[in-house]
Amino acid sequence: MRSYGQYCGLARSLEIVGDRWNLLIVRQLLIAPARYRDLIDGLPGIATNLLADRLRDLEAAGVVERRPADKGSVIEYALTPWGAQLRQPIGSLIRWSTPLMVRGPEGDSFRPEWLALAVPALLDTRVKVRTSATVGLDIGDPPYQLCATRSGFEVGPQDGRDLDATLRADPATILGLAAGALTLTDAHTLGLVKIDGDESIVRTIFAA
Repeated sequence: MRSYGQYCGLARSLEIVGDRWNLLIVRQLLIAPARYRDLIDGLPGIATNLLADRLRDLEAAGVVERRPADKGSVIEYALTPWGAQLRQPIGSLIRWSTPLMVRGPEGDSFRPEWLALAVPALLDTRVKVRTSATVGLDIGDPPYQLCATRSGFEVGPQDGRDLDATLRADPATILGLAAGALTLTDAHTLGLVKIDGDESIVRTIFAA
């Protein structure tokens, strides 16, 4: 790995995660441990040899580890406990990115699983709920859900639990609501959302 030659925590951190694709690999592994093929699918645009190089570097640095998957002899990649501590700085970068996201995807690729990090990161520092609720996020296939509790928010594929409401919108609208850059009233007026079920719960979670 390259060295900046500086006795500085930021410089030494960037020596490990500052290379192109490294933090996006960490993003995927924060969502869930993944096999090599899953990482290729979850990182549109990365070359297979580059992914192999980056995984090797992250493993050598102690950020990523290889382990047997639950089924069969397939190897999957996962974050080490130290690597998982990158969740907080990545969440901060997601919040910092809000002005960059306003213009929408503009043809860039999107995967619903990326909301698993983005939506909680945007809501956790902004919204506190006093009760538990589960809102379905109808953004395509597979359907996702947003679980709100006193301790924070989680987003993941729907797991069969009862939904208090379902929010139908495109990913850019959901990100705007989560960031507080778009109110639910304005989204309704613009025809960007449709809500089934208890709308008051959706309004509580996506408070402006």
